[in-house]
Amino acid sequence: MPSNLAEQKDMPTPLSTPTRYKRVLLKLSGEALMGGRDYGLDPEILTRVAHEIKSVIEMGVQVSLVIGGGNIFRGVSGAAQGMDRATADYMGMLATVINALAMQNALEKAGVPVRVLSAIPMSSVCEPYIRRRAMRHMEKGRVVIFAAGTGNPFFTTDSAAALRASEMQCDALLKATKVDGVYSADPAKDKNAKRYDRLSYLDVLSQDLQVMDTSAISLARQSKIPILVFSIYTEGMFAQVMQGKGRFTIVE
Repeated sequence: MPSNLAEQKDMPTPLSTPTRYKRVLLKLSGEALMGGRDYGLDPEILTRVAHEIKSVIEMGVQVSLVIGGGNIFRGVSGAAQGMDRATADYMGMLATVINALAMQNALEKAGVPVRVLSAIPMSSVCEPYIRRRAMRHMEKGRVVIFAAGTGNPFFTTDSAAALRASEMQCDALLKATKVDGVYSADPAKDKNAKRYDRLSYLDVLSQDLQVMDTSAISLARQSKIPILVFSIYTEGMFAQVMQGKGRFTIVE
């Protein structure tokens, strides 16, 4: 009896807002958490993102996250400076654990139940990644944050996001970026960059549009998981995208 009560306590009260997707994975870059800083974490950004996630949870959507570590350390950059690539990638994975714990804290402060599951076991700070356990957490209404990428070097957190979305049988993979969709070029550098509302997986691969790395796009295509790209800096956009509103690009 107590265990059932505990499970009910974790469950949020769903709102009557309609949404196309019932289970999603949100991919956040580490850089998105820096705000205006040169590195590290901005507490205000963490708090705002946590409340964005809470608003979607309250719609009855099951949410999981993969967060990059580029605000602390990037494996590719380390390798470019002469460091062994595998070692640099493991350091990058540890950076994603730091970000995951920070986001866990922000979500808990917002009143959202959350669990961090790491592909690299570190039982003192979080749970090990076990697929069935992760799915059970989501079924109970908890946000699940997947840390440490895939647990293997030479794979990006984009690939980890596509992998976890496939394993969790998600209805969609959301890529939160600095811009409001996919463009033909960087809109900050090219004023003539074209914005797309809809693309196919093959369009992204053939035009090398840099939405996510090619491994992630190929896996999403294989698993038939649509990728929705939107701006995390536009307040309330995560919830709007869940309702099919707002500005975003869909890749399917």
